[in-house]
Amino acid sequence: MSALNDSETVRIKVRISALETEHRDLDAIINHLEATDFGDKFALQRLKKRKLHLRDEIEQMNMQLVPDIPA
Repeated sequence: MSALNDSETVRIKVRISALETEHRDLDAIINHLEATDFGDKFALQRLKKRKLHLRDEIEQMNMQLVPDIPA
């Protein structure tokens, strides 16, 4: 993979920031719903899956920012 230019790096960092915000928001919502004994287990499960998907996407985008090291 070729090195990223400055605008690509900024774009990725902005996207990571937005994903991290959504991840934190979902975490707060999930914690609140679990604490209040939310009845819809399927909705809670979907929120947790979305949160895991966000974490994976954040990790993938962070890996794009790490420069390739020649072997």
